[in-house]
Amino acid sequence: MKKKLIKAASELFPEHFAQLAFQQITNPQVKKLRPHELEVLQRARQATISYKGYRIRTYTWNEQGHGKELLLIHGWEGQAGNFADIVERLVAKDFRVYAFDGPSHGFSSKAPTSLFEYTLMAGTIIEEYGIKNLISHSFGSVPVTYSLRTNPGLHLKKYVLLTTPDKFTERIDQVSAKVGFSESTKIKLVQLIEKETNMKIAELNVSEFIKKIRVDNALILHDVNDKVIPISQARHVHHQWPGSIFKEVSGTGHFRILRNDKVIDEVVRFFLH
Repeated sequence: MKKKLIKAASELFPEHFAQLAFQQITNPQVKKLRPHELEVLQRARQATISYKGYRIRTYTWNEQGHGKELLLIHGWEGQAGNFADIVERLVAKDFRVYAFDGPSHGFSSKAPTSLFEYTLMAGTIIEEYGIKNLISHSFGSVPVTYSLRTNPGLHLKKYVLLTTPDKFTERIDQVSAKVGFSESTKIKLVQLIEKETNMKIAELNVSEFIKKIRVDNALILHDVNDKVIPISQARHVHHQWPGSIFKEVSGTGHFRILRNDKVIDEVVRFFLH
């Protein structure tokens, strides 16, 4: 009943509901970290950098490590602490690991932000760190592939995508269907986002970005029952990415994939060989 009422009301007042939706997607809701995740963050050397008025929290583990350097990029409404189990395993293999909390995420400063602002900020971090090995979770693959696409000089040796979306328009469709927004509201929302960000929504497609990026080896892992990002999106990215490796997993879901021992085994093995 609630969805029917929202659909009817949003059909009558599409601009009003588009504004409400825009406010929601510019104020990410970030979950509290588990005690173990906080503990792992506390072991890192923490610092703060400035980015467009935000204070961005950065993390470095095993600074004196002699193994490979690796950067972690979390998803929308995620944070660096979500990678805690992966960090521990990588550090145990002497990797030097870097991570950060995006604008309005984790322990970075809070203010209205957007998926697109995060995309541009993450791209800046990728360039500054100059890392050749990278892991992203969920929406994190958008800023990574977008940055590689728009900066031809960037080159990754190994890249792991722990779940990945494809077209951003699909995400808008999913959110609209879940809430019950009318088609006219969805159209107004897209127009509003494009006006505020000066970016074309239809062009934000991972499956297009990867066609012109420099990555030597890529591994995509995605749960068959992921309820946040359907596995069909990851499959399409893989099919458009010659040479990429795609492995379907089960029993992890969208977030527990970051804590699953078998998945972490796959990830560590990928970077060691």
